[in-house]
Amino acid sequence: MEGVIRFEKMLLDEGALILKFWLHLAKDTQKKRLEKLEKNPETRWRVTEIEWAHFKRYDKFRKISERALLRTSTDEAPWIIVEGTDPHYRYLTIGKTILDALRKRLDEGAQRAVPKPAPALPPVDEKFQLKYLDFSQNMMKGEYDNKLEKCQRKLNLLVRSPKFKKISAILVFEGSDAAGKGGGVRRVTGALDPRSYRIIPIAAPTEEERSHPYLWRFWRHIPRNGNFTIFDRSWYGRVLVERVEGFCSEADWVRAYGEINDFEEQLAQKGGVIIKFWLSITKAEQLKRFKEREVTGFKRFKITEEDWRNRRKWNKYELAVGEMIDRTSTDIAPWTVVEANNKYYARVKILREICARIEAAI
Repeated sequence: MEGVIRFEKMLLDEGALILKFWLHLAKDTQKKRLEKLEKNPETRWRVTEIEWAHFKRYDKFRKISERALLRTSTDEAPWIIVEGTDPHYRYLTIGKTILDALRKRLDEGAQRAVPKPAPALPPVDEKFQLKYLDFSQNMMKGEYDNKLEKCQRKLNLLVRSPKFKKISAILVFEGSDAAGKGGGVRRVTGALDPRSYRIIPIAAPTEEERSHPYLWRFWRHIPRNGNFTIFDRSWYGRVLVERVEGFCSEADWVRAYGEINDFEEQLAQKGGVIIKFWLSITKAEQLKRFKEREVTGFKRFKITEEDWRNRRKWNKYELAVGEMIDRTSTDIAPWTVVEANNKYYARVKILREICARIEAAI
């Protein structure tokens, strides 16, 4: 019930209008209705042993329903209880309630467009800072080839295990521009059956996606059990690029931390293994890679004016990343920060973490 309340709060904050109707029948009225349906040859199919079994538990259902209604009725999304005996009263009451709610929302229009104040965030004990990472890790080509082969072999064997069919893997790749997300993804997919995974590249939302709550476009790509979905950038855009570039209000990105944690908890409860990577490089290494892309023909498409513009906001992004990791690294979905100045070291670390998490899950 707590999860339902938070879910509805997220929808409300995204602009949804929620109307919840509970149609009530007294016990004797329900019995008469079931008997009437059962006697009519055209409606007899609607009454089965299940309906009568539920009727015998009417009192228990009523107590549980009362508790659920009381607990999940909020100021912005209250339950509307409708006496269901008379169909004329029932239909008119529901129709009038919907009409009045729509008229009220339309009349509010401009008033609702005023940005809400940002909710207060709990303080963090020790803010994670990228500048304190150790970027001295190194790995030579020969060592890398050997370890890459072993890690890919292990991952391949893990996902072929019958136990993997009971879970799913959701991989999130975030990181600085030119940090090597694409290279890391390719080394992961090199160990997988192409039929078992999908790569979802995330860019600016489409018009359709903007008309839904922001998490909607990610829910659509969650894998079924026994499969992978690899997000090349993800729902964390709300607390990174949207925050830094001002594409959403402060209230939106502040509340997103809790909404993201709820989202990932729901995935984990249904067997999802959420493995999140932040690939980090130093500012000097990024400059080196940018210049290399500009002079290399087959890499030139990777560097745009937007990359240079983002680089000028390095400090703002660094602050946003630190808060993101502090507030969304949980026991069920921890962040793995990858020191990616050395691409060989980074790729092996990614594969090892995936193997360890899947092995623990199965």
